[in-house]
Amino acid sequence: MSNTQQNLAAAFAGESQANRKYLAFAKQADAEKLPQVAKLFRAAAEAETIHAHTHLRNMGMIKSTAENLKAAIEGETHEFTEMYPGFIDDAKAENQPAVILKGLQLANDAEKVHASLYQKALDTLANPVETDLFLCTVCGHIAEGNAPDQCPICGAKSVVYKKID
Repeated sequence: MSNTQQNLAAAFAGESQANRKYLAFAKQADAEKLPQVAKLFRAAAEAETIHAHTHLRNMGMIKSTAENLKAAIEGETHEFTEMYPGFIDDAKAENQPAVILKGLQLANDAEKVHASLYQKALDTLANPVETDLFLCTVCGHIAEGNAPDQCPICGAKSVVYKKID
């Protein structure tokens, strides 16, 4: 891989992380009743997304939807079969607080669902099935059709689910 390709990959990772970080900062600013600061963080987060998408496109990583679904399945599967189990083992070995372990486990469980949904989308790509999707804002679980009464991963009530358009 050329230095430029490595730089684009690093820039993509940095811009992506900045986006997520700034959105978290905006949420905190909103909680502190600082709407102008929150707005600035959201604007900067969107700018970081523009940069990240440009770098991803320039790396040739955006392909056909079928190829993108396969890449998503591979990534999600890696997360729940290798990445998070290792992280969970490390956290246990280091006697980390339960809240850290719970966050890692919830993410791991949600990634399994994501991989399954991507596989279903790939399997039905020639004849897609239209259905509503609902996101658990606590753990990241995605439900099809309707929000469940209780999240099967974290146990949250249906009110925490957000319909995704």
